[in-house]
Amino acid sequence: MHAIKTFLQDTPEAALFLCLALGYAIGKIRIWKLSLGGVAGTLIVAIFVGMAGHITVNAQVKNIAFALFIFTLGYISGPTFFASLNRKSLKYGTFTVVEVASVLLITAAATLIMKLDPGTAAGLLAGGATESAAVGTATDAIARLDRPAEEISALQANVGTAYSISYICGLIVVVLLSSQVFPLIMRVNLREEADKLWKQLGGSADDADGQVPAAPDLIGRAFQVERVAGQALGAVTADLGGHLTIERVLRGGKILAVADDLALRAGDQVLVVGPRAAMVPAEDAIGPEIVPGKDLETTLEVDQVVLDHRQESTTLGDLEHKLGNRLYVTSLVREDKELPLRPGMPVQRGDTLRLTGAKNDLAKIVPALGYRLDPSVKADIIYIALGVALGFLIGKIVVPVGSIPLTLGTGGGCLLTGLLFGWFRSRNPEIGQYAPAAADVIKTLGLSVFIAVVGLTSGPQAVDLVRKFGWGLPIAGVLMTAVPACLSLLVAWKVMKLPAPLALGAITGQQCSTPGITAVQQVAGNATPLMSYTIVYALSNVALPLLGPIAVAMTEALT
Repeated sequence: MHAIKTFLQDTPEAALFLCLALGYAIGKIRIWKLSLGGVAGTLIVAIFVGMAGHITVNAQVKNIAFALFIFTLGYISGPTFFASLNRKSLKYGTFTVVEVASVLLITAAATLIMKLDPGTAAGLLAGGATESAAVGTATDAIARLDRPAEEISALQANVGTAYSISYICGLIVVVLLSSQVFPLIMRVNLREEADKLWKQLGGSADDADGQVPAAPDLIGRAFQVERVAGQALGAVTADLGGHLTIERVLRGGKILAVADDLALRAGDQVLVVGPRAAMVPAEDAIGPEIVPGKDLETTLEVDQVVLDHRQESTTLGDLEHKLGNRLYVTSLVREDKELPLRPGMPVQRGDTLRLTGAKNDLAKIVPALGYRLDPSVKADIIYIALGVALGFLIGKIVVPVGSIPLTLGTGGGCLLTGLLFGWFRSRNPEIGQYAPAAADVIKTLGLSVFIAVVGLTSGPQAVDLVRKFGWGLPIAGVLMTAVPACLSLLVAWKVMKLPAPLALGAITGQQCSTPGITAVQQVAGNATPLMSYTIVYALSNVALPLLGPIAVAMTEALT
């Protein structure tokens, strides 16, 4: 053991990655519907490793990791955040307001009752609100306090320890309340209510209880024209219900240009593409199915397109009507969450659509919808690096208010530039690509490395903090989650009269709780809770990280 301890102390980078590996392994362990997740698991492992080894990691590692995380968070949220600033979506901002006001009041009360220091208070808030980003903004704010360096280090360590205790309490409470307790209080069967909403969106009873398919079952079939000889191609397509596309016409060994006014002749060979269900009657309508030759074969391509500012909020059904029967929407993603493909599903700027169709059709239609994600470009490093650098610069600005230095810090500065750069990119698609997969890796790795460093630093002071405040921290952590959730339930249920799936989705969204919305979805049986979750998540994801510096300043003023 002594040799291992010495190795980790001499090689802190190895300790860092060991914490990541063990933390994510522990985070996958599921007890009933609960799992800690990789970030919380990493923090707990890092605290124990720090307690055992007193490992010191360069502070710049933490700063760089957090800057990358918070900028990417803002970049991803930017288009959706600004798209949510409309009359329809802003009503959901009520839940974010309830969350912010509640956690600040509870933090103030806990500070006065238990005489919390700024680090413990900020960590308590971040954990109870299940917002990891607030840990970074709080530690950055503490670094700017006019206190001795040793005291600053201790306060920053307290943030991580208090966060870990409060987070576990908050995680359990939000999952239990949103998926189990609140449906009982509302006296509803959540699955039945979700089914009703599903049907209102255009879903059928057959698919309401199952998983939403990631893509329609698109197939291609070749037929020889007999029964529709003499009819125009457009009329044939319309008679087939408008769900199928005739992609190629072969006559006498020659490929003809496809056009709605093209008159089909007996013996023509046509390639028809569309959903499997719509393809069933095609043979009876057109003629016998044949094996396509090489001249008749074609391939469908898939493009991902991000809806830009030219697209007003509408429904998926309206969008598909505009697309006609040339392209098929095979997935709809918002804030890293895949939404159900139902005609009544609202779509908005910043959503990512996966479109399937012929290459020439995609080339014509995609530019009118938004900007295409180039699969060969994972990240525009110039654009991203400039955004992070500007965030650091903005974070250096300090506005003195009495004796309290108010500043956005690294976290607030990079979050602001991330939001603006993401929004600017949505209006100028030729620059700044940040592929969703690449952004997710940077966001996850940046937060995990930051949390691991915080945990390693917090370890030595963890035992002392727990002894000092005892059961007060977990009790305050439970209240930090339960109080705003209960208040929001009253608002959603009694005031706004939201359907149960939307009410519970909004409650989990105000805390940016992925485990919470996952549990609600499992009980609901479909993805309808995501409709409200994504809107509130976008708003809370911007507001909650900014509470770190506010909690520090408030605690300083109260003590």
